[in-house]
Amino acid sequence: MRSLTISSNNGFIDLMKIKVAARHISYRTLFHTILILAFLLPFVFILTALVTLEGVDKCSSFDCLGRRLGPRLLGRDDSGQRLVKDFYKILNQVNTEEIPDGVKLPDSFNQLVSEMKNSQYDAKTFALMLRAMMEKLEREIREAKFSELMNKHFAASSIPKGLYCLSLRLTDEYSSNAHARRQLPSPELLPVLSNNSYHHFVLSTDNILAASVVVTSAVQSSLKPEKIVFHIITDKKTYAGMHAWFALNPVSPAIVEVKGVHQFDWLTRENVPVLDAVENHYSIRNYYHGNHIAGANLSDTTPRTFASKLQARSPKYISLLNHLRIYLPELFPNLDKVVFLDDDVVIQHDLSPLWEIDLRGKVNGAVETCKGEDEWVMSKHFRNYFNFSHPLIAKHLDPDECAWAYGMNVFDLCAWRKTNIRETYHYWLKENLKSNLTMWKLGTLPPALIAFKGLIHPIDQSWHMLGLGYQSKTIVENVKRAAVIHYNGQSKPWLQIGFEHLRPFWTKYVNYSNDFVRNCHILEL
Repeated sequence: MRSLTISSNNGFIDLMKIKVAARHISYRTLFHTILILAFLLPFVFILTALVTLEGVDKCSSFDCLGRRLGPRLLGRDDSGQRLVKDFYKILNQVNTEEIPDGVKLPDSFNQLVSEMKNSQYDAKTFALMLRAMMEKLEREIREAKFSELMNKHFAASSIPKGLYCLSLRLTDEYSSNAHARRQLPSPELLPVLSNNSYHHFVLSTDNILAASVVVTSAVQSSLKPEKIVFHIITDKKTYAGMHAWFALNPVSPAIVEVKGVHQFDWLTRENVPVLDAVENHYSIRNYYHGNHIAGANLSDTTPRTFASKLQARSPKYISLLNHLRIYLPELFPNLDKVVFLDDDVVIQHDLSPLWEIDLRGKVNGAVETCKGEDEWVMSKHFRNYFNFSHPLIAKHLDPDECAWAYGMNVFDLCAWRKTNIRETYHYWLKENLKSNLTMWKLGTLPPALIAFKGLIHPIDQSWHMLGLGYQSKTIVENVKRAAVIHYNGQSKPWLQIGFEHLRPFWTKYVNYSNDFVRNCHILEL
């Protein structure tokens, strides 16, 4: 107990002893208290500073300060939400304003932040600069994409040096090597060319290497290769090289015939006047060979649409070889049924069952392209090919009618000869020429869609898989299951722009040990 003496101010002293009980505070408790205070005080200081920056001068009492700091200390701070709302408000305001002309934009985000600090930008100026930078970046990306598409178009339209070399060397071999000029097929097999008990394939191409892949893959995949007859049609300049290749590289037991368009008596200018006009008309040649950017409004065009338009302007579409399929009944008068193949396909399964398909009086057995797993490749209707603002198109065609594919078609030539398909094809080609190509612009398929209207027999999609030349997301497992895979599009497997994961399905049928292939440096890509 301790005594305390208390004195009064009135002159006399009263002594009072008060007994006070001693309070014992442990050093450990004191230490923990000081430690907690040391931990909390910096946060209190920081929050106080934030409030001051936000306008604490408007607070005139500790009560106001408490109302400001209380929610923060209790974790119920709504300033973040207010900040986001204010930022949205600024963005909406900036989005409706015009960006000043001649404004100098930073080259990077780091430079923007640096300038913001140095120039003390307010939030609105910062948002405006950020918007201008993003729009500039979008324009540059868009321009780069269109430039890439143009370069890809030129690459797809050109002939690789290796393929050009192969054609020249084989042409030279044809002129100097009698074996390369031997008759195809040999004289004793000539009757087979018109024997309808065989499976007749027709291939029209000026690409020797591509033709070899089509023929080799068909023979190797067939359960009855001895029943296969290939009729290869090429142009005059490629004929010698094409003949030399198959003369020097037989694919027995299959039979191969090589003919040039100049060797068909029926193919005269009198019989194909429209195609002669298509191939030689100045405006048509300018459309396919001219400036593909001139007159194009790229600001209103998506890259995918632009890519489709470029593909439609491939020079191959004005080549007689690409139109030859419309004359099959006249070119092969003794055949009843043929399978026509494009040169950018690979056969992976036996195609013998195609000759057993009953076309039910129809002419063309084809895969329809308006329904399928791939929504890009298999979503084609007539509206995708025709200009329905043209009165003639709008009058005769239905935009929702399902389209079908060229590339692998079963043609009943007997049924075909009873129709006017060729005349209809010529009529619509003439009308499109008269309209300055305003009815359609995509190659040879649109007039065929009209000419074969009502004469298509749909076949199962497993027979013909499309899009390997433009759909980079093609599923490999689906490719393996397809009977025929088609590299339609610009990214052909023999080009550097071909898709790496899809190219092996084609290169596996290239004989890279062949002397001509090696000497032309056609190496496995």
